Amino acid sequence: MKALNVVDVEKFNLVEVDKPVAEKGKVVIKVGYCGICGSDIPRYFNGGVHSFPQILGHEFSGIVDEVGENVTKLKVGDRVAVAPLVPCGECEFCQQGEPALCKKYSFIGSREDGAMAEYVAAPEINCFKIPNQLSLKEAALVEPLTVAIHGVDRVNVHAGATVLVLGAGTIGLLTLLTLRAKGAGKIIVVDLNEEKLQLAKEIGADVIINPLKDSMDQYFETNEQPEIVYETAGSNITQVQAIEYVAKRGKVVYIGTCKKDITFKPEVFEKILRGELEIRGSWMSYSSPFPGYEWQAALRYMATKEIDVTPLITGEFELEDKEIPFNKMIEKDSHHVKLLYKISPEN
Repeated sequence: MKALNVVDVEKFNLVEVDKPVAEKGKVVIKVGYCGICGSDIPRYFNGGVHSFPQILGHEFSGIVDEVGENVTKLKVGDRVAVAPLVPCGECEFCQQGEPALCKKYSFIGSREDGAMAEYVAAPEINCFKIPNQLSLKEAALVEPLTVAIHGVDRVNVHAGATVLVLGAGTIGLLTLLTLRAKGAGKIIVVDLNEEKLQLAKEIGADVIINPLKDSMDQYFETNEQPEIVYETAGSNITQVQAIEYVAKRGKVVYIGTCKKDITFKPEVFEKILRGELEIRGSWMSYSSPFPGYEWQAALRYMATKEIDVTPLITGEFELEDKEIPFNKMIEKDSHHVKLLYKISPEN
């Protein structure tokens, strides 16, 4: 089969490799679409892989091509979306029903071969049948949507709540869509990219703020402060702003991954104490029983069009395009949100 291998820093090779075999409890999936995640960017540009070569890709959909021994719920021809985490099932966190905290996990597209290839293997338990009204292209966004759902649900969001989302990348926009589906009230989205802010406005944001053009301090001096803040950008600036702008007795959820040291001025950090803030971290998208309710919820939201992910898909590429979509992701002021490799689309 064809596969896109990261073989060195900023080097992809399109290679022919053996098609995976359906081992016991696993299926082999003919990949339809595979998305590029923000976490794939350092794996390609910075050599942030566990070893070379590595087939990336953990946001994907496809059709079951082969089933292994003891597979009982899936058959050849089933359309599936796949949870990429493969927990050990034995450590204390797995036993406690916390698979995302597993100490000895594997991960499709990171610690084992991923879906930037014609075929990929996955445990049956990780696979979800895709509803008929949902396309394989849309279903490639199930995994990032589950990340947003998990993050949103780390705190209680009451109907009509005023919420601030810091970051309008894929996860920020999916967080916005999830909040809108759950009945949040005023949703404010902040980003430096004007095109992504306009997209946020089109899909449900009530207020958009570009700090390069408008003062956040000024806005929150004359408007109510948010009860809940979701930090999705992973910026050391927005990670501080999350504390700075949340209301007293408010809630802050950190979803974005740290990239630099974070420095809090004493008066900002003291807001955690004086405001009695609730601070939560959010890691991946899993709950118990594995893989968790987030996956069925995402499929339902998408199938019923309560959440429409199609505006977020801003480009499709072939495996032969290799690094082209990766380069487009990091272009200055890039308007791209979710880029997909189209590998074996439906007829």
